[in-house]
Amino acid sequence: IPSSVEEKKAFLLRNHIAVWDTIHSCSIEGSSDSSIRDVIPNDLASILDHASIQAIYTNGGLSGKMYDRFCRKQTGIEAIKLPSTSPANAAWNLDRLTDAWNCINQILGEPGS
Repeated sequence: IPSSVEEKKAFLLRNHIAVWDTIHSCSIEGSSDSSIRDVIPNDLASILDHASIQAIYTNGGLSGKMYDRFCRKQTGIEAIKLPSTSPANAAWNLDRLTDAWNCINQILGEPGS
C-alpha cells in the first residue's frame, strides 16, 4: 500500500489511473460540502480526447451529484458512485470502504476482483 505522495503518484501512473476534480472552482465555507455554491466545472474534454477512459468513479455522494449535474452530458459516461473516503464519512469504516472501492480492481484486473 503506497504511503507517501510519490508512492501514490507512482501507483496511479503504473495503473493508468487519472484523478481529477469535477469542480474547477466554487464558493465554499470552510470544508463544508453543503455550502458549495457558484460551481464552475472542470472541462474533462482534454482528458477524454487524449486518453482511453474505461470508467469514471466519483468519491462521495456530492461528487457524484456534481458530476451528473455538470459533466455527465459532456462526457456521455455514467459515473460509478463510490462512498467518500473523507475522514468526515464516519459511517464507513476502512473495511466497508475497501469492499466498496474494490470494484475498481475489475478494471485493473487485480486480485480480489
